[in-house]
Amino acid sequence: MARVVRNLLFRSSAVPPPFKFHDLRLPGSFSFSTSASIRSKARKNKGKNLEKSSNISVINQSKLSQVKRRTRSEKELDEEAFLKNYGNENSAHVPVLLGEVLDVFTSVTLRSFLDCTLGAAGHSSAIIRAHPEMQVYVGLDVDPIAHEKAQSQLKSIIDRDSFDTASALKVHTFLKNFKDVKSVLGEVADDLLTGGVNGILMDLGMSSMQVNDAGRGFSVLKNGPLDMRMNPKATLKAEDILNSWPTDEVGRVLREYGEESNWYSLQNRIVKARLHGGLHSTNDLVDLIQNSTSRTKGRQGWIKTATRVFQALRIAVNDELKTLEDSIRACFESLSSGGRLAVISFHSLEDRIVKQTFLDIMNCSEVDGGVVEDEEGKRLRELRKINLETVKEEAWIKQVIQGQNGTILTKRPITPSEKEETLNPRSRSAKLRVIQKA
Repeated sequence: MARVVRNLLFRSSAVPPPFKFHDLRLPGSFSFSTSASIRSKARKNKGKNLEKSSNISVINQSKLSQVKRRTRSEKELDEEAFLKNYGNENSAHVPVLLGEVLDVFTSVTLRSFLDCTLGAAGHSSAIIRAHPEMQVYVGLDVDPIAHEKAQSQLKSIIDRDSFDTASALKVHTFLKNFKDVKSVLGEVADDLLTGGVNGILMDLGMSSMQVNDAGRGFSVLKNGPLDMRMNPKATLKAEDILNSWPTDEVGRVLREYGEESNWYSLQNRIVKARLHGGLHSTNDLVDLIQNSTSRTKGRQGWIKTATRVFQALRIAVNDELKTLEDSIRACFESLSSGGRLAVISFHSLEDRIVKQTFLDIMNCSEVDGGVVEDEEGKRLRELRKINLETVKEEAWIKQVIQGQNGTILTKRPITPSEKEETLNPRSRSAKLRVIQKA
């Protein structure tokens, strides 16, 4: 069953395609002619050709350094199946790195699973189908619209897929933030969760249905109110930050959460706009950004700036970064022995936190041979040996980092394949990191 589901949208590529480098032939590798004029032209262009070759080498080195910092997925996406399932305007959300996420949990017996960010239940639906052994499913989302859609999707999956254990699967969904993961699991009275959850997924990205809803205020290209709340019941809106927060705080948000180099100029323009009634719609903010961006950069210039500004405001409105580290720790602590936590991030601020928190959790310094281990230390050491033997058999795992409390299975994050980026441009910044508990 698991193999059928994984192959529904994806076909694994047994051998990754070789890296393609630019042709670096020496500028003198041309056919000689007895014509003096040709030889003369060749000598004149020699300097130019050498310079061009040097530039190509620099570009290649830059590309290689980028490749080394990540592991691009080797999965081959089935374009026909992808377009059939997600290639229309009625598609509420396109799950990112779906095949890769399925691979992460393939070798794990998922009797229990927790999705911390339900969205439209795209990942969850596929995981439930791939694991008929699942008996307890828990899903969280702070967005009531997403929560409602996810409940409907999960019900249809269970009703439609009448596999043997479907009737035994208990589904629990909660309208809560992933920062409440421990209290939520405490509310689920089930003996299977006593020893921890077998698998947990955190998808930190926004769903397509949130971006496409102009009324939520998340889209740069659609006019709507400056809202940006994930939880409509929350009080703080993006409009409040822009029109009432102190100047220094506005600048800090743009600088720290948006990593915007032009933050000082934008900060001053935002504050000056208050003298003329303030900013109240996404179009108001976009117009201000367009007038602040150099015309020489063209359309892409202001769009990139606007994307960073919108990101900064969204993070501030929903307090996204402050709770992330604690939530990752809480999720790891909630895992069973051998359980896995997969986290998909979408910008450098998130990925930095995920990476560092994983390292901190691992407490990566190995047990000193001169220190006497207690019984718990011996048990963890034996579990680490077993876990490492298991992961060696999984093709998607390239490099691991072993620690006292478990193993980081992605020394470098996994990013979407080129095909997925082409079919779903919103996936291009996604990074998947995975950690396994001892």
